[in-house]
Amino acid sequence: MPSSAAENTLPIARVHAMVDLAARRGWDVEALLTEAGIPPILLAEERSRITWAQAAALVRRLWLKTDDDLLGLGLQPVPRGTFRLVCFGLISAPTLGAGIRRFESFGRSLPGFPSITLTETADEARLTFDISGIAHPVNILIDTMLAVTHRFLGWMTGARIPLRRVELPYPHSPDFDDYDLIFGAPVTFSGDAPALVFDTARLAAPIVRTEDDLMVFLRDAPAGVLGARSYSVSLAAQVRRILERGLTGEWPSVDDIARELLMSPQTLRRRLQEENTTPREIREEILRDAAIAGLVRGDETVAALARRLGFSEPSAFSRAFRRWTGSPPGSYQRRPDEPAP
Repeated sequence: MPSSAAENTLPIARVHAMVDLAARRGWDVEALLTEAGIPPILLAEERSRITWAQAAALVRRLWLKTDDDLLGLGLQPVPRGTFRLVCFGLISAPTLGAGIRRFESFGRSLPGFPSITLTETADEARLTFDISGIAHPVNILIDTMLAVTHRFLGWMTGARIPLRRVELPYPHSPDFDDYDLIFGAPVTFSGDAPALVFDTARLAAPIVRTEDDLMVFLRDAPAGVLGARSYSVSLAAQVRRILERGLTGEWPSVDDIARELLMSPQTLRRRLQEENTTPREIREEILRDAAIAGLVRGDETVAALARRLGFSEPSAFSRAFRRWTGSPPGSYQRRPDEPAP
């Protein structure tokens, strides 16, 4: 049975960035996308979305093509498996701070990786990545590097590390709407260097994972490192988690949501407006993401999917899907002979 929750999807701009990497190397882009379960036709529509599984599958194929943990975009080649060895080198540190300091000392042994610097104030720890030696840093690689680091450090301590902010060294682009989903923190752009900023107290957190845990965690990389989990802590994300119950039952009303979040309906609407959304728009996003996931899985007909999502007829579902993504459902539907992502 499909999950009762609709995993967030990612904007097609993420795929465009990875496709650009492949195209610059003269690879068969269409074949790479097809192998990852991403119909190449989706590249033509800026409202297209992909699932986390498709994104992870595409990264896996790029890793295989480059045989490089940094996809050939580091200071020098980084043989596949290097990140795995680094993880084993960190897992035996007693605390998060000790693990980060240990990675700082790995610099000379890992010349392909950007070096890191941990600076501390009374209440703020700033983990900075030096990419000054990379001639043409790629935005998606920067985002991935920060996301992987953040999630792995949190995984080692057994608890997510709340970020105060994420600093990115490139200008903001309206094509990317997933920073809150990935980091769950304010993001600043056009800074001097990429950085993760969090409470200094987190550095004392003990590392609780074992080598056996690490083997399981890395088994399905990059999905195990990136994952499909939303890190957003916004009000919109809280509302989404409540509204997702509507996929398997009645849709909660605004009054229901407000009551659960201990606020008035008026306050709920006002605060969501401050986040540039509404309960209706969040519900539409849930339906959109559930529809994309269902079509990508390819285990039910469009008519059955439309019924499951509460549409009176397939034509109504198709109209809504075009409104959400700019494409008909058939553009996303995986055929039985196509590989699953």
